[in-house]
Amino acid sequence: MNPLWFAVIHLVARARWRARAARAGHPESGAITLEWIVIAGILVAAAVAAGIFFVGKIHQYETKIP
Repeated sequence: MNPLWFAVIHLVARARWRARAARAGHPESGAITLEWIVIAGILVAAAVAAGIFFVGKIHQYETKIP
């Protein structure tokens, strides 16, 4: 099995487990808090910025290749 596919399946399964636990209403259900949402937003913004930066650098080096 492709490791990337296995990782995606695992992450989806964990997200479904957390969603079910949050819907159950237990105080320690593992529901996403505002802090984790902010941290995830910062990580996504950093990943997008890094992606834009690296794509620019790759195109810069591609133009130098004859």
